Amino acid sequence: MHFDLQPILAAPLPIKLHLVTVIPAFIIGTYQIFFSTKGAPFHRALGWVYLTLMSITALTTLFIHSVNPNAPFGLSPIHLFVPITAWGVYGAITGARTHNIKRHRSAMYGLYIGGLLIAGSLAFLPGRVMHQVFFH
Repeated sequence: MHFDLQPILAAPLPIKLHLVTVIPAFIIGTYQIFFSTKGAPFHRALGWVYLTLMSITALTTLFIHSVNPNAPFGLSPIHLFVPITAWGVYGAITGARTHNIKRHRSAMYGLYIGGLLIAGSLAFLPGRVMHQVFFH
């Protein structure tokens, strides 16, 4: 498989920041869901890192306007993932703090599936930077 990093290097700063946070968030999220010992100190510490990365990832998207630059504030439908991510982070934290494991687990799955898998797959659509990187 051939990929070209030039589109990332040429991308605006918000896209670069987005990638710097979303890639480790994906790796950590995958580890946390599938491999970590739930409730262990390392799981909790890494969970904080994951939630911080997901929050920064969501915030950086507010400065990415390449999908619909002429819309109000440059926002597009994909920006709906910003409040969804914020709600997921809030649910994950409150669920963990109140020992509501069902709420915590649901929020974390929602963040992973919605914020990383679904929103992330949209980054590979034609015209987007990741599409240029992998399918140029």
